[in-house]
Amino acid sequence: MTSGRLRHLRAAAVNIDGVMLNDTFSPVIHHFIVSRGGVYTAELERRIFSQRQAEAAQVIAEAAGVDWSPEKVLEVYFRERAEYLERHPVRILDGAVAMVGLLRSSGLRTVCYGGLDRSHFDSALGGHAGLFDDPGYVCTDARRPGIHEIITETFGLRPDQVLVIDDVARVAETARGLGAPFIGNPSDFEHGFQREAMREVGARHLVRSPAEIGEDLLRTLDAEAATGTCWRN
Repeated sequence: MTSGRLRHLRAAAVNIDGVMLNDTFSPVIHHFIVSRGGVYTAELERRIFSQRQAEAAQVIAEAAGVDWSPEKVLEVYFRERAEYLERHPVRILDGAVAMVGLLRSSGLRTVCYGGLDRSHFDSALGGHAGLFDDPGYVCTDARRPGIHEIITETFGLRPDQVLVIDDVARVAETARGLGAPFIGNPSDFEHGFQREAMREVGARHLVRSPAEIGEDLLRTLDAEAATGTCWRN
């Protein structure tokens, strides 16, 4: 645990799927598209990830070559995801709980966020809900990616005071535009493009597991946030 509170940062927003929990979305989206004859590309991934569900469903339908409404796409997608979860259950990633404990002991007010409703958080992380500060979980589907709203409405802070930890490059891009410090934990899905995309956006701090987010990294981000140097030129 950290030996003291950070000097500049005041809060942290932690993505649920891909940071706290294993990535159970990329493989299903990829299979949905390629199994119907579509081609999965970096640009396609960018257009789908961290978008509102209805908007992502339209892109998925186009890529898969199906003339379905967004509602039907989502119905079939979540059915296929349920089948995937029977073989690959949702699990808390190694080091994720300890990471949140470190954030809290460093003096950061910490919430979890994601695109699914709160029942997903309660089901997967309910046993650890006490690790997070009120409101615990923020659903961002209505205002994707939702980082600005979490910073200004949930926390009531400036962007440079809030650390964002996510697995999607679009969130990194949003954080950069706001001037918010960012740690990327992109999925290791073999057909994914998020690590490369985060590098292109200019994210300076990428990890392969929440277990890699330790006191030294937090103090580095804290110092960079204080001097406005969280992002590469």
